[in-house]
Amino acid sequence: MKRTGLIVLIVIVVLIFWGFQWGISTGNKMVAMDEGVSASWSQVENVYQRRSDLIPNLVNTVKGYADFEKSTLTAVIEARAKATQVTVDPSKLTSASMQQFQQAQGGLSSALGRLMVVAEKYPDLKANEQFLNLQAQLEGTENRITVERQKFNEVARTYNTYIRQFPNSMIASMRNFEKKAYFEAEKGAEKAPKVQF
Repeated sequence: MKRTGLIVLIVIVVLIFWGFQWGISTGNKMVAMDEGVSASWSQVENVYQRRSDLIPNLVNTVKGYADFEKSTLTAVIEARAKATQVTVDPSKLTSASMQQFQQAQGGLSSALGRLMVVAEKYPDLKANEQFLNLQAQLEGTENRITVERQKFNEVARTYNTYIRQFPNSMIASMRNFEKKAYFEAEKGAEKAPKVQF
C-alpha cells in the first residue's frame, strides 16, 4: 500500500510540474507573439510615416504652379495633420482604435488622390522631374503600406488563433492577453467604381 501511494504521489508531482512548465512555456510564447504583433504594427506605422514625410515636398513642388487649386493643397495639408494626430497603442489594438486610424489614413489617401487628379490638368507640373520622382515614391509607399498591412493581419491572425485555442485560452485569460483587431477594407470597397466616358 505504501508503494502505491508513493507512485501516485510521484505521478501527481510530475503532472503538476509538467502543467507548470506548460503554463510557463505557453505564456512565454504568447508574450513573443504579442511582441511580434507590436513589431508588425510599428512597421505599418513606419510606412505610413514615410508617406506623411513625402507630402510636404509634394505640396511645395505643386505650390510652384501659381494657378494650382489652393483648396486641393489645403485639403492635403489638413488631412496629413489629422492623420498624424491619430496614434494607436499596439497593446490596445481594438476595432475602434483601428477604425479611427484607418479613417484618418483614408482621408489622407483620398486627399492625395484628388491632388493627383488635379495635377493631370497641368502639363508642366506632370513633366516636372521632382514631381514625377515624388509621385513614384508615393506609389511605391502605397504598395509598401499594402504589403505591411497584409503582414500585420497575418501576424495578428496567428496570435489571435493561438490565444483563443483551448487550453491556451486559459493562460491567455489569466495573463490578460486580448485579441488584436485587423485592418479591414474600407466601406464600399466591395463595389466596383463606375467609370463613365
